[in-house]
Amino acid sequence: MSQATHIGIVFNPSKGARDELEAAVVAASDATVTWHETEVDDPGVSAAREAIAAGADLVLAAGGDGTVRAVAEHLGESGADVELGIVPLGTGNLLARNLDVPLGDLAAAVERALDGEARDIDLGWADVAGEDGQRRWAFAVMAGFGIDAHMITETDDDLKDKAGWMAYVESLGRAVSASEIIRVTLTFDDGETQDDDAHTLIVGNCGTLQAGFTLLPDADPSDGELDLFVLDAEGAEGWGDVVKNVVWDNGIARAFGGGRAKSSDSVTHRRIASLEIDLAEPRVFEVDGDEIGQITRASISVQPAAIRVR
Repeated sequence: MSQATHIGIVFNPSKGARDELEAAVVAASDATVTWHETEVDDPGVSAAREAIAAGADLVLAAGGDGTVRAVAEHLGESGADVELGIVPLGTGNLLARNLDVPLGDLAAAVERALDGEARDIDLGWADVAGEDGQRRWAFAVMAGFGIDAHMITETDDDLKDKAGWMAYVESLGRAVSASEIIRVTLTFDDGETQDDDAHTLIVGNCGTLQAGFTLLPDADPSDGELDLFVLDAEGAEGWGDVVKNVVWDNGIARAFGGGRAKSSDSVTHRRIASLEIDLAEPRVFEVDGDEIGQITRASISVQPAAIRVR
């Protein structure tokens, strides 16, 4: 690890805490510091570009999952020789959780970002076709459609401001009701094609959600692969199978027995390098907790060792 000489802070002003953040950075480093605010319609790509153009060799993404994702997207796409530090100021803070960045302690997160060892992590890319035409999105944690995407659209923003990530739990029932099973065609990197019924499909680079809940037990953000989770549960029997699979087979039993994630009648786990997804009907799609509209097709790929994160 080298000491940063120029820290570019990509900051989401809607999250507040600028004075506290500035004090923490000044206390921990005598490097040059420049500030680059995000905008509502540009959560961090342009700000990251400005930070690098200003000479930053360390970019701090200070905000929520959207800010972190946008900064990571630019770093991965540009190939800039710049390291990323995360100061989690959002609700989910999913990448921070998966990389053990301190949560709820801004000064500790800044210290980790300035003094922590950097590691290479992968990025996932989703080239999607939908109501807004063709668009390419990076994701550092997860992307997909179904319950997770509907939890985002069904969550009350005022409640999220008050209760944090617990607001997503309140929306779970509505999300399940909104997630109807549809036909999907999946084409894997080895050329295999299969038709599936699914109401939830998630591709993940990391596996842990809020409250330490692990959805993708094999996911490793530095292994050059992505992990696929497909859910097609219906009725009490199907959801009972899901609970057994997630809580017992891939939770308690796996903790003692090890091995790869296990599939079941209602849950499919698989490791992939790329995936083509064709949906019979449009569905809301999300990347790292941001809803990006309805899509009918997605091409998923992985960029190994795309960025260096402290």
